[in-house]
Amino acid sequence: MTTKKFFTHPLGILVSALLATSLWGSAIPLIKLSYAELAIGSSEIYKQLLFAGYRFFGAGILIMLLMLVMGKKVSYQRGSWKGICTIALFQTFLQYVVFYIALSFSTGIQGAIISGTTSFFQIAVAHFMYKNDHFSVRKMIGLILGFGAVIVVNLGKGEFQLDFGIGAWLLLAAAFFGAFGNVLSKKVSQKMELMYMTSYQMMLGGIGLTIVGASHAGFTPFTFSLKSLGMLLFLMFVSAAAFVLWNSVMKYNMVGKVSMYLFLIPVSGVILSSFMLNEQLSLIVILALFLVAAGIIIVNREGASKAVKKQIGVKDEIVTE
Repeated sequence: MTTKKFFTHPLGILVSALLATSLWGSAIPLIKLSYAELAIGSSEIYKQLLFAGYRFFGAGILIMLLMLVMGKKVSYQRGSWKGICTIALFQTFLQYVVFYIALSFSTGIQGAIISGTTSFFQIAVAHFMYKNDHFSVRKMIGLILGFGAVIVVNLGKGEFQLDFGIGAWLLLAAAFFGAFGNVLSKKVSQKMELMYMTSYQMMLGGIGLTIVGASHAGFTPFTFSLKSLGMLLFLMFVSAAAFVLWNSVMKYNMVGKVSMYLFLIPVSGVILSSFMLNEQLSLIVILALFLVAAGIIIVNREGASKAVKKQIGVKDEIVTE
């Protein structure tokens, strides 16, 4: 089976999406545990960004090593600089500048559920960038349910009042940057090898995060133990594996068809945060997860029109007007 056939086959899409979203879900509690292990406080923004820089630069290196094992070229390809810089800016630098700061002001469960709004933003962006990736009634209902989970999880304890703090708003901003970067990566990956694009954009984004963090924290403010080093190495692996899998799915499928799988990030993130961070699974959290699951089911029940499109091989068309 070729790479394209695997990532366009329903089972291939499901397996890849499940692995990618599970890895991303595990990153949320691991980041918070790393903060505790390295004594990084909520106000130490530059240390948070430096740690993020380590992670993504290392992830880019891991992908390059895998490319070498596979016999792929890792040298710079002429003309790819602009595309790589654009993806690095949104998918790595801006998304994780905001995300790492946000996690210091929110719980792991809150971070996991709000991260699910990446799907909402991604489908909205795709609607404007691709001619045939339009909103449908089914898609809108699913998105409303999924986005409703964000509202539910931010209900104030004991009272039905919204409790949107800075952490929640920053998580929403991170979701938007991530969604925009995902859609852009689909466009850019049509013109260059996917692993090449992912490795270089991660390294570049990681360098940017490291420079910003080191500007006030220095380049080596941490004292790593075996535990904290293991966490960092695993986070590098999470980024490398998840982004390669997800960008592969994005490259070969319509954005709207696969975006709702991103709502699986909250499911795995909430479950893992509950076990790893000892955070309580309240009725509010369970209701939020129910809304997320409902959104996934509704949007991914393909109608006859989608089946026809698949049979005739309709491809995404980028809006040029």
